[in-house]
Amino acid sequence: MNQQFSQLKKAVEVFHSYGITLAGPRKHDHFIKQLNMDPVFVNGLIFELEYNLKVFLQDELLGKACTPKEVIQLLLNIPQDN
Repeated sequence: MNQQFSQLKKAVEVFHSYGITLAGPRKHDHFIKQLNMDPVFVNGLIFELEYNLKVFLQDELLGKACTPKEVIQLLLNIPQDN
């Protein structure tokens, strides 16, 4: 559990560096439609999350994650030995 908290803290820092707040209803906003992010920046966000957390997110699962909350859920569901 402590490792998940550390990963979540790092993920929140990465989201904040992109100007995305995870508090309140904004965590449900679509990256492109409501947060007005260019797909290149979304890919950069995913890369930074993978790099900082030392994990690899599968492209098939990322295709379904369109909001910050969905990406966080993917990160928390990754096996700890990844």
